[in-house]
Amino acid sequence: MDILLKAFAYIDLNAIIAILGAGLFGLFVGSIPGLTATMAVALMVPFTFFMDPIPALALMISVGASSIYAGDIPGALLRIPGTPASAAYVDDSHSLVKQGKVNRVLGLGLSSSVIGGVIGTIILALAAPLLAQFALKFSSFEYMWLSLIGLSCATLISGKFIAKSLLTLLFGIIISTIGFDEFTGQPRFTFGFVSLYEGVSFIPAMIGLFAISGAIDYYVNRNKANSLAIDTNEIKQPKSLNVFKGLAKPLNSRKGSILRSSTMGTLIGALPGAGADIAAWISYAVSKKFSKKPEEYGKGSEDAIIDASSSNNASLAGSWIPSLVFGIPGDSAAAIIIGVLYMKDMQPGPSLFLFQPDKLYAVFILFLIANLALIPLALIVVNFLKRIVSINKDILYPIVIIFSLVGAYAINNSMEAIVVMLIMGIVGYFLQKNSYPISPIILGMILGPMLERNLLASLTKSDGDLVAFVERPVSAVLASFFTVIVILQVWGIIKNFKEKN
Repeated sequence: MDILLKAFAYIDLNAIIAILGAGLFGLFVGSIPGLTATMAVALMVPFTFFMDPIPALALMISVGASSIYAGDIPGALLRIPGTPASAAYVDDSHSLVKQGKVNRVLGLGLSSSVIGGVIGTIILALAAPLLAQFALKFSSFEYMWLSLIGLSCATLISGKFIAKSLLTLLFGIIISTIGFDEFTGQPRFTFGFVSLYEGVSFIPAMIGLFAISGAIDYYVNRNKANSLAIDTNEIKQPKSLNVFKGLAKPLNSRKGSILRSSTMGTLIGALPGAGADIAAWISYAVSKKFSKKPEEYGKGSEDAIIDASSSNNASLAGSWIPSLVFGIPGDSAAAIIIGVLYMKDMQPGPSLFLFQPDKLYAVFILFLIANLALIPLALIVVNFLKRIVSINKDILYPIVIIFSLVGAYAINNSMEAIVVMLIMGIVGYFLQKNSYPISPIILGMILGPMLERNLLASLTKSDGDLVAFVERPVSAVLASFFTVIVILQVWGIIKNFKEKN
């Protein structure tokens, strides 16, 4: 109790102001495609130089939580994911917006994100040391199986387009192999272009696949009814500012799935290198398997939005578990935050629990406040941004293209990123015209390097012995889970083949 009282004493006016200011900034950055949560966190670092430890951490926690959620806003309104994690359920959220359910979609996403963040915070506070020990048991063998499970989500959520999803997933994995081979140091598929040595960034690719492809489709089919583009003229602008109206019943009926997805998101977030992207995809796939209406997924499922959004924000708290307990970053944003911890004389590790427990519990309290503060802050931003759907498309698309160019260029200040964005935009347009899902491409680009790196590392360690991949208990469990997924996929392909014949 004394520790908690000391922890609350750290939460002063400066910390609250930091949470509110960083929250608004994170919502702004996260809602612009291409400007990621990691970028938002990195931009806040200079401000922490002149702040006390707790307000500085409040700044970092708040900007991370708000920017992760903000990625859902352009995904719902424009079908352009603000962050890679939002790509998993962008079709569902945008489909519901096109049905006129703007307030409901934005309210469900916000509510689920806050609930997931709170659950993740509770798990962080109660089980950080235990979960960190679990995370450390993951070697290259476990990460290899985890990446395979993540990749299999592309087909689990694909419905009747399993074969096409596999092809686009393979296309994403092939793109991820461009650049230097980490093991041999040799360039691959660069065709002599120095700019390709670092590989193809998935952020410009994502912007191209969703934003530029939509713009191309609009201008090609300007006067046709079968356009894939944003049909803002048919979307009614809601008059009410209350995005939470009527949400109590659907959220209450799904409390079990929210708890499951939030717990899953926290666990995945605790694995170094996993993060919100994988958490969202896996939670989406698991949600579809347990749903009573799996046919709605990809066409406007509220279950998908609730489960994936709650998992998204819960993973943020999970990524702090290995960071605080062992100083091992859970994701790229956590790596930046570890630097801030060292700078503020809060060295991550067991000593933090022993010698500075009051500051540690202050961090847990900040997580809780930052997630709750997201409600009023996001409410202001959402009610302003949702007017996008009423803007004439002749005005909207040039703005979308300009922001896409800025977002792609901001990744590493290079024109190559813009070229990648434009090429992927053309590819995305033709794929969607032929009913090929494009989300698996992003999943393949994210998880392809993780799969290759851990597969080669495992083969090197085991000297090519495949039995080593299932010798460890956690590895064996993951391998069994992946086997079940493969069996379900094969059964789905056979079933679809029989229906067509």
